[in-house]
Amino acid sequence: MKQVFGFIIILTAVPILWFVQKAIADEWQHADSFKHQISDAIELSSPPVDVPIVMKDRHGHIFAEEYVEWREPLPLSDIPLFVRQIFLESEDRGFFEHRGYDVAAIVRAFAVNAANDDVRQGASTITQQLVRMRFLSTDKTYERKVTELLYAAELEKQATKEAILEMYLNEMYFGNQVYGIGAASTYYFSKPLHELNEAEMAFIAAIPNNPSLYNPLDHFERTKQRQERLLSTLSKSGFLTGEKADAFATMPIELHVKKKENQFPAYQTYVLAELSDLIAESEGMKDKIANADGDAERTALLAQVKQRRDKLVTKGMVIETALDPHKQRQDERTISSLLKPTNVQAGAAVIDNETRGIVSLFGGSHYKKADFHRAFQAVRQPGSAIKPLLVYAPLFESGSYTENTLINSGNICIGSYCPTNIGGYVYGNVSIKEAFRHSHNTAAVRLLRTVGIEEAFGFLEPFAFQSVSTKDWTYAAALGGFSKGVTPLEMAGAYTSFIDGSFTPVHAIRAVKDKEGNILYKWPDEQVNVWSPATVTKMRHLLSDVVLNGTGKGISYAHHYTGAKTGTTDHYKDLWVGGLNDNYTTAVWIGYDQPQSVKRLSDQKLHLRVFSALLRD
Repeated sequence: MKQVFGFIIILTAVPILWFVQKAIADEWQHADSFKHQISDAIELSSPPVDVPIVMKDRHGHIFAEEYVEWREPLPLSDIPLFVRQIFLESEDRGFFEHRGYDVAAIVRAFAVNAANDDVRQGASTITQQLVRMRFLSTDKTYERKVTELLYAAELEKQATKEAILEMYLNEMYFGNQVYGIGAASTYYFSKPLHELNEAEMAFIAAIPNNPSLYNPLDHFERTKQRQERLLSTLSKSGFLTGEKADAFATMPIELHVKKKENQFPAYQTYVLAELSDLIAESEGMKDKIANADGDAERTALLAQVKQRRDKLVTKGMVIETALDPHKQRQDERTISSLLKPTNVQAGAAVIDNETRGIVSLFGGSHYKKADFHRAFQAVRQPGSAIKPLLVYAPLFESGSYTENTLINSGNICIGSYCPTNIGGYVYGNVSIKEAFRHSHNTAAVRLLRTVGIEEAFGFLEPFAFQSVSTKDWTYAAALGGFSKGVTPLEMAGAYTSFIDGSFTPVHAIRAVKDKEGNILYKWPDEQVNVWSPATVTKMRHLLSDVVLNGTGKGISYAHHYTGAKTGTTDHYKDLWVGGLNDNYTTAVWIGYDQPQSVKRLSDQKLHLRVFSALLRD
């Protein structure tokens, strides 16, 4: 009975559908408002998609990729004729003749669907499929099909056949979050499309018909069988001889599935954070954010930066960085091993003295991407590690002081503030060198008063410590008593000023480029002279003496020069070491995320061993 009913439908449907086609054409000329709505809805610009962000190390090698969808769009001229013909023969033989929809195919589909009392068979042209991918849902309803026809007709008015075919081949879904024939080639075979043989091309062309059914990772044999059917289709159409089709069908298929590069999550996470800062700087948003009138305005400005970053991310980019993969791997392995028995955490940054680029970052033990990053997010009180920057170097800049100048290291009270030395020891007059070597607290407070709080904090301004404010302008700051504190990355950056007296903001990103290699963003060359040559010489002597004779004794001294300053906060909640050798400048913080005493680890000199590891080549 259904067959008879289907036959009747076929006979009556043909004139009806021809009438519908004519009606559509007539209505197109007269229904201006609707036509404009459809026209406005069809935008030929590329839809927002996630194109991969590629991160490269200092040697130009890829170490990380950021993407949700794997895409590699290709111009039609770079897509082999063989691939194009497969889709034209299997999906839309009349592609170059129709106006976006194929009436004969619609009649056939309508008859089959009516006979089965269901919407089973489609009649979509390549143009209709593209419209569905870009603008519509995949619901199998007659209402959606009518809208699809209208959109397809409009798209054919706006674009050439070649442009439509190019968009189609670049936007088809190939399973496993892979979109486009170019991406399918690099994902499944790890080769560009033009390097595939005909058998491999036909194999990946088999997937989009039903990406779940023909997922080659789960159903390789099904995909292979469909590949052979596609080759047979090309043979029947005359595009291939039977012999060639058979030869291609017997060629072996060996998948080489692309693995997402994600070697150094701690460094990768920071690069993405720095990217936002770079965009804010380049787009003139940095000062606006810094001077925002309240949290609401600041949040709104940060949202604008994120929106801008997200927009750029969808276009794909290459981020060139200062990462030294050998050192990053070595630091992660060594520090994790040193921390393992203790369950304590650490954050650290290593900077190349010559380039001022960040070559290594330690975000924490067992760090995973997007975890709390202790190198640049852990704001902790720095203890005595701040003394070189806030007390001693400013002192040398303010007068004719030397390492041998005598200072009083006895008890002191300024108002109600009465600091004490470690262990409660009381000293008399000692040299600056002695006070620095053993980190006398009372001497540091006296020297800060000599320099002046406002004057001393003025020397910190070039370092742009994000959590340091006028709230910290107290004498307790001489001992690292800040309201919030600093991060290991900020501390390491500030210590680079003891290389030669100048300060250049340290960065991981060297340049951000588009896929064609054009520079999108690059940090400006900024250099500030912070310390005089005389001050640098004195400070380097003091830092070196700490390693040889003071609180840093136990730090490896493998280079011509190594200098450092240690820091400990109240009740041993934080351990710090900042310093440099001939090649690197670094700072490390050790402690618990929820502060508790680490005195036992201090006695074991864990912070000195970690610091030594960071300075190794």
